[in-house]
Amino acid sequence: MTMTETTEHLRFRDVKPIEAPDSLDELHGPATGAVTLPLRLRWVPGDRTYDVGETGGARVVYQAVLAEGTVEDQRQFLNRIRLIELWPDLNLDKRVIQLWEGRFPQLHGLAWTPSS
Repeated sequence: MTMTETTEHLRFRDVKPIEAPDSLDELHGPATGAVTLPLRLRWVPGDRTYDVGETGGARVVYQAVLAEGTVEDQRQFLNRIRLIELWPDLNLDKRVIQLWEGRFPQLHGLAWTPSS
């Protein structure tokens, strides 16, 4: 291969499994109050506790759980009504958006996507 040739890079985020429940009605997590995420969902040192009643805290929790969580995590930490409210403001990978919007019509077309 020469310096002018390009190769496609396979990124882990492009192949890692992502999950979603069968119904948004399964999401019974808190809509307000403090939530502490396990390290496997939010890889930051120190305090991983966020107030999901506050938009900034909720965005951190929802982005982490949607990107990294299992269906059980989603049931525990996400709230159906809060998810629908936050969906347009979440910064999510395209694959996550496609899975969730494909499965749940009430989310379709609401996600924020960067302009070209």
